[in-house]
Amino acid sequence: QVRLVESGGGLVQPGGSLRLSCAASGSIFRGYAMGWYRQNPGKERELVATIGSSGITNYADSVKGRFTIFRDNAKNAVYLQMNSLKPEDTAVYYCKSTARGGYWGQGTQVTVSS
Repeated sequence: QVRLVESGGGLVQPGGSLRLSCAASGSIFRGYAMGWYRQNPGKERELVATIGSSGITNYADSVKGRFTIFRDNAKNAVYLQMNSLKPEDTAVYYCKSTARGGYWGQGTQVTVSS
């Protein structure tokens, strides 16, 4: 059974940090690029960061220098370390696998507020 399960969201103050985790089935993780996206109500889902199977990363300009994406191939997991969080980072964050047309997780809410 294919699965992508995100965790680690929550409420954090501006300037704080959170680490999101995404646990994936091996069949949609090994050898595939993975990514984190985010979405707010009424807005399109936007790319946050991606990481290829070889570890090459790509970031949205809005998060460069603050967020880091990395993967643990032994655990079939991808992470998003978020530092210096801003209120505008508030969103539901989704994990995506590029395997076979794409798979999405259910999302985890991140709220940055004082």
